[in-house]
Amino acid sequence: MAEQPDGLITIQDYIRWGATRFNRAGLWFGHGTDNALDEAAQLVLSCLELEPGLPTAFRECRLTPAERVSVADLIERRITERVPAAYLTGRAWFAGLAFEVNDQVLVPRSPIAELVEAGFDPWIDSARVGRVLDLCAGSGCIGIAAALFLPDADVDLVDISPAALEVARRNVARHGVGDRVRVLESNLFDALAGQRYDVIVSNPPYVARAELAALPPEYHREPALGLLGGEDGLDLVLLILQEAGRHLSEGGILILEVGNAAQELERRLPRVPWTWLEFERGGEGVLLLTREQLTLHQSAFEEA
Repeated sequence: MAEQPDGLITIQDYIRWGATRFNRAGLWFGHGTDNALDEAAQLVLSCLELEPGLPTAFRECRLTPAERVSVADLIERRITERVPAAYLTGRAWFAGLAFEVNDQVLVPRSPIAELVEAGFDPWIDSARVGRVLDLCAGSGCIGIAAALFLPDADVDLVDISPAALEVARRNVARHGVGDRVRVLESNLFDALAGQRYDVIVSNPPYVARAELAALPPEYHREPALGLLGGEDGLDLVLLILQEAGRHLSEGGILILEVGNAAQELERRLPRVPWTWLEFERGGEGVLLLTREQLTLHQSAFEEA
């Protein structure tokens, strides 16, 4: 049990105290928040079973003695275990939606959320999106959000990890989209013979081995299967580029997050007309290619 500090009474007291302790401990923030205050607020509010949008006036509410113990213990765990807050609370947000997470899936944080919220406009007419594939789906957040923002689309969630797919299934049930969202175990496209989609969206493992080794401890709490993309980060990226065109419908698009591997990808494939997407809320390393572009450069992807 964590030591109880004197003088802390309200929700806001514990958020401020937690943020101060996080800053002193030198924690890393990058799994849904980018600063100590927001991280502390996420932990405290979740522990009290309150939503992030709690009105400011309610932050002056007092905690019961039992709640104080629970909140202090959670803050202590964040410091001593260096576990991302989302794993401690069991939930994370993507595209404004809450998702269950655990240490078998990455914590949702992709800038692709902006594209999903826009129904993939202007890159494809949302009215003509009938099928979406979320490849390397993890928690299923991208595909499930796509199903909610595109209520007429069917979505397949595909991942190689049975443990991740169990989380995805629970998220499908949580959001009530089981009639339009399938959860499939597959090594990339292996189980998808003959399947075509209007949009393939993927946030695959793309972290280079040396880069992964140098990341803060919080990242090493996530499954390496969801992060490590080989020596240069491109192992799965190149396989996806080789196969995606065969699984896109006429006029279909591939949206692929490659993060810091973008520079190496451009170096190895300098003649491919990459479209790198920009995001209002920040983020980079997400490319877009059409079915026609993928087909035209098929041989280059295979040779790379």
